[in-house]
Amino acid sequence: LESFYARQLRLSPHVLGHSKAHVGRVVAELVRAAKMQGLQPGPLALSLRGDFVRIGSAYEQHKVRSPDCFDILVPLRLPPHLEPQPRCADGLGPCGAFVCGLRARAGWPRRYRPFAEGFCVELQGRRHLSSGLVLRWFQGHLQRCLGAVRYRLQERCRISLSACPGRPPMLHILPCSDYVCCHISMAVRLIPAIPLGDALYLTALLPEGPQASPAPEALWGLNTSRQEQRLLSWLKEQAPASSCHLKCLQILKGLRDLRGQGLEEPFSSQWGRVLSSYMLKTALFSLLLQGPLEAWDEQFLVERLEDLVLYLRDCLRKQVLMHFFLGNASLPEAVALPRFLKEAAPVNLLAAFDGPTLDLAAFQLINTWFQAPHIIRMYSHPRYLRPAPTP
Repeated sequence: LESFYARQLRLSPHVLGHSKAHVGRVVAELVRAAKMQGLQPGPLALSLRGDFVRIGSAYEQHKVRSPDCFDILVPLRLPPHLEPQPRCADGLGPCGAFVCGLRARAGWPRRYRPFAEGFCVELQGRRHLSSGLVLRWFQGHLQRCLGAVRYRLQERCRISLSACPGRPPMLHILPCSDYVCCHISMAVRLIPAIPLGDALYLTALLPEGPQASPAPEALWGLNTSRQEQRLLSWLKEQAPASSCHLKCLQILKGLRDLRGQGLEEPFSSQWGRVLSSYMLKTALFSLLLQGPLEAWDEQFLVERLEDLVLYLRDCLRKQVLMHFFLGNASLPEAVALPRFLKEAAPVNLLAAFDGPTLDLAAFQLINTWFQAPHIIRMYSHPRYLRPAPTP
């Protein structure tokens, strides 16, 4: 496991630091240009707030293999009179996810009609902000600003923008060879986000697979990345300096990816969704708060990794893994939650999967752990490793 981690999973802090700094500079230029251009139409159009929020494993110190993919939230500025309305109880939207609508308040002024016609859809007789229309506007808005930014950055890198229907646009960055020492092409997912306050955001629901039907446009998903980062910071302060909790997460992600190379469709795709990085991180959070943090010292790496595997297996067998922040009353007081999260209905993240799929995933998970040395030797050959994304 140590060799597997050191050779295939661990990132060079030097390379990761350079990559994050480069991504930050390029995204800042693009967001600044998009905000300036968005000031022209007036207060009833969409515009960018002017900042961006770094989220995901690259910024939480548990990314594996290569620092070539990043996630960035880009907060938008909306007209007033849009109120969040949780819709989980209505049975709308996908199972296993907290969904929310942004509903226009009753008696919208007539002067908001152009905005409603351009960015809203009807749901149960009321106007709701459409995630699909916002995504299309966001993609076009960034594309229009790309020319000026590309000219300013031509000595640093080559940049381009691409997008698939129903998904956030992807910014591709190819550094110039004489600008940085780490010549890695990077893909940055730019996610338009609706601020709810208290570092909470709504983002568009993504299709569950390449061939999946698009999610309802009137519904949005809840993003709690900032709360997760706060919890990780608190755990870093409370746990031993040599804590292995993030290393456990990285190794388990690596074993999941190797095991996936030997599975056949359609279960191969389901395996990646059932044991998504978000599921693994949620299980780790729950397990960390069950016992003393001193038990996560580096010397107990194998024991804690096995505990995580067994905890996940039990969750899969019981078909229950609750969202860590929604309605969770057992969080430490130091990790203050917004009222919106405290009052939200709990959500079972595994509700989207049927029993046979979860049983098979539980069996494969235990089998992967028992056969970890064999799987590492077998699937670590270069022909099995996934190629890096090309810009």
